[in-house]
Amino acid sequence: MTETYKIGRIGKTHGVKGEVTFHFTDDVFDRVDADYVFVETEGIPVPFFFEEYRFRNEESAIVKFEGIDTADRAAELTGCDVYFPRELSDEEDGELTWSEIVGFDIILDGSRQTMGTVTSVDLTTINTLFELRTPEGKSLLIPANDDFITDIDRDARCITMRLPEGLLDI
Repeated sequence: MTETYKIGRIGKTHGVKGEVTFHFTDDVFDRVDADYVFVETEGIPVPFFFEEYRFRNEESAIVKFEGIDTADRAAELTGCDVYFPRELSDEEDGELTWSEIVGFDIILDGSRQTMGTVTSVDLTTINTLFELRTPEGKSLLIPANDDFITDIDRDARCITMRLPEGLLDI
């Protein structure tokens, strides 16, 4: 699963021919022409190839996967998380999407101390926040501000940050 990142979830079935609603949280389909995604079924990422898909809006699409030809088969995918291969989403300009950052370690610049692993990115506030799971198992929120980020190593899956003095004491 470290070679993929979550891009959405399968919603309810659509019609009787095996189509499902796919709710996505990443704009990967605007950047990459993909033939498949991974659907997590029973805890295992399984590749599913697109037979066809059409966008409903900016956050969902109707998807027909190869080999899924009935509403009953499609219903088995309801609620499953959908993942995309990192290697296919690598942009030439090196920019990462918020979804791709989940799973990256946050390292403090200078001390090289690992603060934690990004478990989610909160975009609901005026300031975007990284939610981390610390090595001790605690949750921690830190601002995902470009001014604090000193380095991003896509291969090592880590982000080095220089945080203002006292920020972690709040």
